[in-house]
Amino acid sequence: MMQSYPKPWQSYQPQLDLLITRGMTVTDQAKALEYLERIGYYRLSGYWFAFRERSELCCPLNQQGKKLSKTKVTRLPLDNFKAGTTFHNAVDLYVFDKKLRLLTLDALERIEIALRVDISHGLGRHEKFAYLRPEHFHESFSTQLDSKTGLTKHNVWLGKHAALINRSNEDFIRHNKEKYGLPLAVWVACEVWDFGTLSTLYAGMTEADQDAISQKYRISNGRIFASWLRSLNYLRNVCAHHSRLWNRNIVDQPKLPPVEQAPALSAFHDDAQRRARPFILLCITQHLMKVINPSSSWGGRMKTLLGEGFPNLAHLDLSLDGMGIDQDWQNRDW
Repeated sequence: MMQSYPKPWQSYQPQLDLLITRGMTVTDQAKALEYLERIGYYRLSGYWFAFRERSELCCPLNQQGKKLSKTKVTRLPLDNFKAGTTFHNAVDLYVFDKKLRLLTLDALERIEIALRVDISHGLGRHEKFAYLRPEHFHESFSTQLDSKTGLTKHNVWLGKHAALINRSNEDFIRHNKEKYGLPLAVWVACEVWDFGTLSTLYAGMTEADQDAISQKYRISNGRIFASWLRSLNYLRNVCAHHSRLWNRNIVDQPKLPPVEQAPALSAFHDDAQRRARPFILLCITQHLMKVINPSSSWGGRMKTLLGEGFPNLAHLDLSLDGMGIDQDWQNRDW
């Protein structure tokens, strides 16, 4: 049975007092209260979570005292903080993470715009309304029905596409509707597609059409490239929703091409732990940026942020390793 939420509402001062009783040093209480009021206890807790003490190795049990089916032996977070933890440590990490998200979004915007051109140009070569026609897509996307909904993935995608068109207030959408009616040509419609819409449509394209686009980015296999786009869409959502990024666990991990096609990813081939952290996605982002805009300073700005912007948290056993950075990252061709 689901438990009711047990934690009570607390005003800001008791929130701060609780942190202090758990071992967090607060040198400027007035400033700390300002951060709690402006950012929020719950959001900041995602950053000081890594500062908490851990238990000895144990195996968590359910309320009946039985081992949880998929639970591994692990160290559980305790309420108290590690020695030397300060409120300012959490704020510094939050600020670094914010800069990381904003810089990542800068590149993802350029990648998204380039993909709109790639996908609309590739489909438009078939016909101007190709995105509506099942015959231009892989059968797993266009003809196979979901056993629960009775719809194809293409049906579902078209519903999302229609919603984006209907709620758009863009002048060019209104102009095309009034002058030419619906449907819109693919090179017009694509301008309202978001990253998720693009990545889903690309995943449904024929292998030949996928490969034609992925090869532009020096990746021969379009199915591998499709996994990159899914992962980058996840990355984009994390950044756009202002969620913690720096040490996030990446559930939908990208597939890796042969080393010769993406040498920057060679360090991840034999390291499952690093593949589950954000740095691999930043490396993929830089790989794409080199094709889209070879003269961009984005890679250099990212290298500077990582090298100079990460706060000194060595006393809490935290470093860029939490991002999945490899030992030779500073020598990469950013």
